[in-house]
Amino acid sequence: MDMLKGEEIAAAELTEWRKLAQGLHARYLVDDFGTGARFVVAVGEAGDALGHHPRVSMGTGYVDLKLSSTDAIYRDDEGTEHVVEWVTQQDVDLARRITVVAADHDVDADPASVSVIELGLDTARSATVAPVWAALLTGDAQAQGRGTPSDEIRDATGRVPNLWFGEADAPESRRQRFHVEVYVPPEVAERRVAATVAAGGTVVDDSEAPSLTVLADQDGNTAVVCVDVAAATKE
Repeated sequence: MDMLKGEEIAAAELTEWRKLAQGLHARYLVDDFGTGARFVVAVGEAGDALGHHPRVSMGTGYVDLKLSSTDAIYRDDEGTEHVVEWVTQQDVDLARRITVVAADHDVDADPASVSVIELGLDTARSATVAPVWAALLTGDAQAQGRGTPSDEIRDATGRVPNLWFGEADAPESRRQRFHVEVYVPPEVAERRVAATVAAGGTVVDDSEAPSLTVLADQDGNTAVVCVDVAAATKE
């Protein structure tokens, strides 16, 4: 099944979901564990009907859901097909069903509270260093290139953040190479940047804001607040 472009995701108008990194994310607020468990069971039944299921995590007062397809088809500029992890139509269809399930269970969504953390490493030798990071982060060599045509490291269980590789200068360069990427919903980005600045951080580069805003702490360590603007539902 083809991966969906940002504009196609936005056109679906999934008001309770946000496109962050490779997937659709939602948080539903629950009064207690029992309510959350019953909601998850109902979500599972909705997934059974479509033959597709979300990744689920529960905590005190919330149920977090992620939807993505591990067999999405991406076509590069040459027309070559790659199997990747991304949002497809089956994720959109299940998201809509889950929204109905949530209404039936009187469970409210809190889309502004979702976020995803990824790691970035700038290197001129991703193919050389990726096996080291695959082993260190996941203990699994297959994590290198899982769900992506690049050398990116992705843990199949989702227990550790994805690590992707950006271009860099020669290895002897001493500038910062690791940074954190924080994916947030569009309505949160401005507040997140403002809070960071209020805490002592500085804006290094906002030329691509709100899609990308580079921030730094007092020691000059940088991080990026990321928003998938293309996939944002238009109001």
